[in-house]
Amino acid sequence: MADSFLMEVCVDSVESAVNAERGGASRLELCSSLLEGGLTPSIGLLHVVKQYVKIPVYVMIRPRGGDFLYSDYEVEVMKKDIELMKLNGADGLVMGALTEDGRVDAELCLELLAVARPLPVTFHRAFDMVHDPTIALETLVSLGFQRVLTSGCDCSALEGLPLIKRLMDQAKDRISIMPGGGITERNLQRILEGSGAQEFHCSARSSKESAMKFRNTSVSMGASFSAPEYGLKVADVCKIRALNAIAKNTL
Repeated sequence: MADSFLMEVCVDSVESAVNAERGGASRLELCSSLLEGGLTPSIGLLHVVKQYVKIPVYVMIRPRGGDFLYSDYEVEVMKKDIELMKLNGADGLVMGALTEDGRVDAELCLELLAVARPLPVTFHRAFDMVHDPTIALETLVSLGFQRVLTSGCDCSALEGLPLIKRLMDQAKDRISIMPGGGITERNLQRILEGSGAQEFHCSARSSKESAMKFRNTSVSMGASFSAPEYGLKVADVCKIRALNAIAKNTL
């Protein structure tokens, strides 16, 4: 059982991708703008990441931050991004959409899945915003998603653990349930043991100081809650190795 688990690491840079693979990640979720929960990355980022890592790279398809209720224009962007990511080496895709009343948008998801075919597709944490997760899970199974990433509709996978376990029981191997959200070395064992999940999702990042010597601290390039200009978050090889070891010992 020691090698039966799969660790997916969410990354938004080549450095993080390389570190994740070095640390023992089995798969990458490639995004931009992790401060907003992850948006579609550039094709350039996908190209260069694919040059430096050998593990599968699943690409986020999310045109903006905020909710998961998309306009016709945004749907056009998502479909074009899916086509381009497929053409440029994506091994899988990560996406999701909801209706205004908090259901999985089955009609739109079918359209997106048709464009994505034959790549495997994960339904992302839009799932954590649904009105009824039990019904939502059955919808995802019927649509043909390979897995769902979820914190159990709570602020972290640890808090959402009771629901994650119920979803695991409901899924019955028809779809993979992948816990994610706030997973660290301190809680991974409890989450894996409590859920029975064989996959988990983490970012395992540490702060990295900017190399800039001259700094203008009077100017910010984003909104008041944006990331600091002179600090980076990068996937931490040591943290990923620690999570890898915990998972092996647990499973």
